[in-house]
Amino acid sequence: MRLLFSNFEKFVTACSKWANYVACLALAVMVVIVVADIIGNKLFKTPVPGGIELVSYFSVIAVSFAIAETQLAHGHIEVEMLVTRLPKTAQKIIATFVYLLSIVLFIILSIRSFKYGTALQASGEVSMTMALPYYPFVWAMGFSCIVVILALIMQLLKVLRES
Repeated sequence: MRLLFSNFEKFVTACSKWANYVACLALAVMVVIVVADIIGNKLFKTPVPGGIELVSYFSVIAVSFAIAETQLAHGHIEVEMLVTRLPKTAQKIIATFVYLLSIVLFIILSIRSFKYGTALQASGEVSMTMALPYYPFVWAMGFSCIVVILALIMQLLKVLRES
């Protein structure tokens, strides 16, 4: 059982790191687009066509793909002032409840993202300036939610394994 959990933990950590690399790459692309847009606009009077749209798309990728790694690093805001004063059993119960609610939330987000992406694909909806389809980015967000779900399950299992 310990080996199974260890392998699961390695898999989730690798997926989270991979997703974080994608987020970093998206952020770097955003910076390049913004700098090119500013230089093009100020020096050559021609901004990057669709630059705002591209930055919007890549911001979805940057934010959604960074959530799992941030969750594993406990980088999200946690209000612990009251909980840390409770007995260990109460802390474990609260942590379990919070992780379960978080897992349910991200399952709903993932399912709805894939359904919405499918609806966008069927309707053929595209962006105004560049006519880029929305659905791949919505699906990417749904995929990133799956990685977050795995991270939350791993953290829940750690809480349940503690004595």
